[in-house]
Amino acid sequence: MAEHVNQIDAVEFYWRPGCGFCMMLERNLDRAGIPLSKHNIWDDPSHADVVRSHANGNETVPTLVIGDAALVNPSTDDVLAVLVDKAPHLVPRA
Repeated sequence: MAEHVNQIDAVEFYWRPGCGFCMMLERNLDRAGIPLSKHNIWDDPSHADVVRSHANGNETVPTLVIGDAALVNPSTDDVLAVLVDKAPHLVPRA
């Protein structure tokens, strides 16, 4: 299991331009030191497909994927809680 966990280098962050929720969450995660791999759903149809697969067919952003867990419009605390389980090495040290 630990080998799989260490394969996660960043949170997959799906967003679109002009999304205030995306900007707020990105800013909070950046401040916390959480690495993000950002995917603009308007730049690549496959990114929009990923979001729709996790958001009941909708293009709801931000959508984050951490390993096999997906979070649709999560709070910073929601992201941290999943990181503790799925990628503890990405959790910022206090």
